[in-house]
Order: sequence, then structure tokens, then C-alpha cells
Amino acid sequence: MVRQKTFSDRDFISTPEGFFFCVIGNIHPQDRIIAYIKYVPNEKGKWGKKKRYKRILRSYTTPSVKETFQILEKQNPEYLFHSEILSIKMSAVPINLIKRHYKPEDKLLELLSHTKKGQRDSLEEKVVEFVKILSDESDINTNYFGVTGSILLEIYNPVFSDLDIIVYGRKNTLRVKEAMKKLYSKGVVDRFKGSYLENWAMRKTEQFPITFPEAKQIYNRTWNRGFFKETMFSIHPVKLEAEVKEKFGDRRFIPKGLTTIHATITDIENSFFLPATYQIGQVIYDDGHSAEYVSEITSYDGFYGGIFKEGETIVARGKLEEVVDRKGKTKGHRVLVGSFEALGKDYIKVLK
Repeated sequence: MVRQKTFSDRDFISTPEGFFFCVIGNIHPQDRIIAYIKYVPNEKGKWGKKKRYKRILRSYTTPSVKETFQILEKQNPEYLFHSEILSIKMSAVPINLIKRHYKPEDKLLELLSHTKKGQRDSLEEKVVEFVKILSDESDINTNYFGVTGSILLEIYNPVFSDLDIIVYGRKNTLRVKEAMKKLYSKGVVDRFKGSYLENWAMRKTEQFPITFPEAKQIYNRTWNRGFFKETMFSIHPVKLEAEVKEKFGDRRFIPKGLTTIHATITDIENSFFLPATYQIGQVIYDDGHSAEYVSEITSYDGFYGGIFKEGETIVARGKLEEVVDRKGKTKGHRVLVGSFEALGKDYIKVLK
């Protein structure tokens, strides 16, 4: 896979201050890249070797991202801007303040090229072994994989750092998903279970407005999180450049307040990526009125990505947005889950 200068979901960016930002999605303004700040230099930080870093993003939730905004507002407001397109304030790195662009596929290629003994440490060996297993089982070239997170930035700790793997492309994602089913059944990888699953589910009840059984149900629907040789892994699907048809500004989103809807999932094709988008039909507002112009649910919380099936009936609470094209014409509405306005109280749940 050859990529030019475009910025893709889960790439990383460094700035002159030594901040590390993680890129969100594949659609960005011309003059800046939408991203959240994750690591900052700190002598007492747990990440890094010669230079230490602290993780300031507590969890992958909207409230935690908003907390980072408060830090930036006080110290580095140049990394915040109000988007007229999305109708929100967000963090983004201006193009002229990008010191380095880190690409997951480049880092993996570097690790794969190390063939001599001792060129990779124990965690890097696991990355290479895991990707080769995924590649063989799914019959996908390793060029369509990458590694992100602290390993990409070379600030990881082999004792506690995870394997954050990227798979590029819609078709490749579906093939890896099927391959993972086989790998779980063979015992090559393990699912969360026992006390670890209990603790994971409990944390999710603190981060999202869901019950303990609902948290466990969501994990049971998840295919891309588990353990490989006692190291936790996650697999993140990212669109190929050719699959990104939309440009920033093609659609503008106008907030219309919070709402709760019941709907049927009609299409999950774009639900595996960030933001996760589900096409919906048979939409009814919580008060019983028809919502025929609401055609999709979009979530910036990866927690809800790729877990619902076509034909399932769901209930969702989120921010209702009018969708307007470049000419100002209304193209319908969507419900956004993971908005700052919802204060962490929005959700998507399956109706039994």
C-alpha cells in the first residue's frame, strides 16, 4: 500500500512542543488536521525511554477528549478551533505546526524489515508475529496492515503496552474479521474472560450509560479486541485513500438538540471505521412521531463501531443534526452519538 501525504485515521502527529496527537478520521480541512492530543512530555511519565511522556487522555470517550480541550485552552489554544462545518469546537493541528507525520504502515514495514536476531525486542516480535498470522489467515498482504499507538511513536513499554494493529480497506476488514473467528476458535488468540472481562465491563458502565450486562453483551459482539500471547491487542479498520469519497465541507451539520429514536439498522458498510456510521430506516422518535428524514447514526465512540447487524432494531440517544450540502440544500438528518452536548449520556442499544 502506497500512501502520499494524506492523513488517515489513527496516524500520529508530533508538534514543536513535543506533543503527540492522534488523527481522527480521514476527512480534514485544508489548513489543519483533526486530532486529539494523547501524549505530552513529562519527566515522571510512564512512556518513553530517553525522553519521558505522560498520557493526558484518560480514556477513549467524549468527556475525556473534552478534558484535553481545557488543557489546550489554557496553554496552547492554537490547537483548538471552531468548525463551521461541524458546528463544534475541536482540537486540530495546523499544517504549519506539524513537526512529523507518523504512518502505521511505515512503522510495520520497518519492523518487518528487521530480520537479524536482536533487531526487535519482545513486544516488536509480537507485533510482527501477530500481523503475519493475520495476513496468512486472511490471505491479505502485510502491506495492508500497520501498527499505531505507543509502538508507532517508539515510546512504548514492553511490560504494559498493547498491540494496536491497523487493517486498511473495507474488504480487507471483513476478511480479517472472518479470520479472527477462526483464530479465536483455534486458541491462537484469546477473548476477554473471567475477572478481566468483569473489570472491563465495570469500567464501561462508568464511562457509558449502559448496564453491566449490556457492557458484556457489547464485548460479546466485538471481534477485534482480545489477547495475543498474554498481551492485549486491538485491531482498527481504516479506509484506503480510494475509499474516501467525501471531502471536508461537502456536508455541513446543524445541531437541532438532543433526541432519542428507535430504528432498524439497514446498512453497516461504514460502521467499522471512525466515525462509525450506520444507515437506518423505520425511524420513530421516542415520543412516537415518525422521523422519516433521519437516515443515519454516526458515532465517534469506537465502542459502538461494527457491533450491530443489519435488520436489528436499536434505540439511540444523541444529537440530532440537519445535514446540508455545499449549496445549502437540506439532505436529511442524522443522530450523532459522542457529542459534547450529550455529556457522555448518549448511547446505542439493541432492543430485545
